Amino acid sequence: MKKIGILGGMSYKSTIKYYELFLQKYYEKYHDYNYPEIIIYSLNFQKVIDYELGDDESSYIRYLMTGIESLQKGGVDFIVMAANSPHAVYDKLTQKSIVPILSIVDATAKKAQQEKLKKLLLLGIKFTMQASFYKDHFEKIGIEVITPLDSEQDIIDQIIFDELVIGKFTKESKNMLLNIISNYDVDGVILGCTELPLILQQNDISIKLLDTVEVHIEAALKFCLK
Repeated sequence: MKKIGILGGMSYKSTIKYYELFLQKYYEKYHDYNYPEIIIYSLNFQKVIDYELGDDESSYIRYLMTGIESLQKGGVDFIVMAANSPHAVYDKLTQKSIVPILSIVDATAKKAQQEKLKKLLLLGIKFTMQASFYKDHFEKIGIEVITPLDSEQDIIDQIIFDELVIGKFTKESKNMLLNIISNYDVDGVILGCTELPLILQQNDISIKLLDTVEVHIEAALKFCLK
């Protein structure tokens, strides 16, 4: 069984969810306590935010690599980044990493293909919604990805940073997110922020929700147990 490295802290709420789901899903599958070994490196969340909002990509990559290199020194066999936004520089990180980094975008794209989805709405922080890494990857497999209006992106971004990352969940914010989704004619929604599945679940809506946390962990657990 491979040793898992979690690059976390982006935010701590999603990092906790990753750790919890790894063990829950292992037990659901095997009903024993031979859980995979896991090492977590928690980054400084404010530094990550500042680098993402700045224009110094090389410093952003360098900071992410400090966590990746620490996990490598700890003997992990592969790494998952417990956030969507760092996947904007995924290709450059994989070139520098000694061990594999499993992509949340690739795992979500494969899930969308399995579900035969053709047009998806991407929700996340503004950095993720305004970047092209989801759109570009999905376009290669014939799936269209659209994003909300700028004004709606501001609302989503505020809900994530002011509420979800510190564990605050309100009915008002959930309804605002659901109202934004209802404005678009799509057959699925990518929850492209690892905090969004903490407030939105499949039973809240009739169209398909792609929970990127769950999809990522299922792919990682399968890789771990090869």
